[in-house]
Amino acid sequence: MSEPIHPQTRIGHVHLRVADLERALDFYCGVLGFALTQRYGAQAAFVSAGGYHHHIGLNTWESAGGSPPPPGHTGLYHLAILYPTRAALADALRRVEAAGLPLDGASDHGVSEALYLRDPDGNGVELYRDRPEAEWPRDRQGDLAMVTRRLDLAGLRAEI
Repeated sequence: MSEPIHPQTRIGHVHLRVADLERALDFYCGVLGFALTQRYGAQAAFVSAGGYHHHIGLNTWESAGGSPPPPGHTGLYHLAILYPTRAALADALRRVEAAGLPLDGASDHGVSEALYLRDPDGNGVELYRDRPEAEWPRDRQGDLAMVTRRLDLAGLRAEI
């Protein structure tokens, strides 16, 4: 049996192939509110929250003008963006709705509350916030017991 990974290990960033860099920046910066930290000409850009060097990389190196992969193929299912509070997640919902973007779904997983949508290139995007670990649902043995229930969007909107 191998040794477990260090418990403070985190996913640092995701780098996405996009068809149109400006369109992707309009979504990630204009709608979601990430800040542009660096551009590489007209082919690539890095965006972040809070001054980090980059949380999301966007490039057209192999995908300019391309289309999303068809169903039934491997690839990215979704990237997940973790918000620090329920109010911050509510603000993300406000931004998405103000942009007129449809949600693919909205779920309460017991451990988290999540909104699901697509970016302009068809990549799945999850916007979510974690509940405090003390509130996570557990079974009788104390094991994690995640669920999938409909998220109360009206209650989330009330956080703003």
